[in-house]
Amino acid sequence: MRKKIMVVDDDPIIRKYLMNVFNDNGYEACGAASGPEASELLEKEKPDLITLDLEMPDEWGPRFYRRMTKNPEFAKIPVIVISGMQSRHLSINKAIAYLDKPFDPEKLIGIIKNTIG
Repeated sequence: MRKKIMVVDDDPIIRKYLMNVFNDNGYEACGAASGPEASELLEKEKPDLITLDLEMPDEWGPRFYRRMTKNPEFAKIPVIVISGMQSRHLSINKAIAYLDKPFDPEKLIGIIKNTIG
C-alpha cells in the first residue's frame, strides 16, 4: 500500500505540482486549498505525512496544525512546512522540516523518504 501525503496550499499551481511530484515518486497524494478543507480531508484520507503552507485564506497553517494535533489520532502525523513567509520556524516548532518557496523537489522527496519511507 502506497503512503499517502496531503498537500495543504492555497495556490492551485503549487498544490498540483507537489501532488504530481509525490505521485511520480510512488506516493499517493491528495490536496486541500484551505485549513477547513484540510480538516475535512484529514478525517477522510488519514495521510501519513502533510506538507503545509502557512499563509492561506480562511485559516492559516499554524491554526490548522494546532487543531490537528489536539486530536490524538492525528497528533503524530509528520508535517513539512513549505512557505515563502519569513520567520516561518516560529510558527510550527514541531515540524520535521521547513522549506522555502521555491523549493528543491529532490530535497523534499529525500526528507519524505527519511521520514515515512
